[in-house]
Amino acid sequence: MTARESRGPIVGLAAHLILMLALAATTGVSAAGWLAGTAYAVILAGSLGAGMHRTGMRALGPANAVTLGRATLVGGVTALVVTSFEAPVPLPVLVTLIGVALALDGVDGQVARRTNSTTQLGARFDMEVDAFLILVLSVFVAGTFGWWTIAIGAFRYVFVAASWAWPWLNAALPPKFSRKVVAAVQGVVLVVATASLLPDALALTAVAGALVSLVWSFGRDVLWLRDQEQKRRFAEARAEVVARRSVTVPRQRPRPAPVNV
Repeated sequence: MTARESRGPIVGLAAHLILMLALAATTGVSAAGWLAGTAYAVILAGSLGAGMHRTGMRALGPANAVTLGRATLVGGVTALVVTSFEAPVPLPVLVTLIGVALALDGVDGQVARRTNSTTQLGARFDMEVDAFLILVLSVFVAGTFGWWTIAIGAFRYVFVAASWAWPWLNAALPPKFSRKVVAAVQGVVLVVATASLLPDALALTAVAGALVSLVWSFGRDVLWLRDQEQKRRFAEARAEVVARRSVTVPRQRPRPAPVNV
């Protein structure tokens, strides 16, 4: 996992294929599941390799290796979820993969801090794996509660797409503990709903509450970013006015009057 740049993502791809073979031998994976899982793994390896090349990283490092392990498990979850569209899948296996992936979510951050190997690529990698797992789980529970649950997983991607039209959405947000709580709630609620640990009515209420909390969190952040953008534009306009007022036209010196001789 901590091999050279050209080998790190390939090792992750090989680990994913091994996991797929194990799932196929024990639980059964449909052709569509194989295709979805393999496409995910190939895109993951390509994106990670491109990110390492862009940032000049020669090796994944211990923290990114843990994240890559989580990403491999998410690939297995993806294959099982797609397979569930055609035939039932064993929930204990699915929930185990999800549970381990979520448990490791706190490990890679700790490893990064303790080994002083925190990087922007690692933070982005971790965030993308989390976001995709939430999306896959929201698709799975949609089979029970309706396709509206996909909004939970799609929120982040809609936000990214909106930032292409409104670049001010890419501005840095201040750290908020509530944002972390809301993100954690999404994972917990979706896992509970996936595992059918609660009666359907109670699980439906929990999933709906998770969506409401997500709307509140994203809405608050968008309003804050819009307010900051308006302040920035006002400051720029004011600075431009001040700059124009400070420009003075140089006065010509009066010519001395002619002296009569």
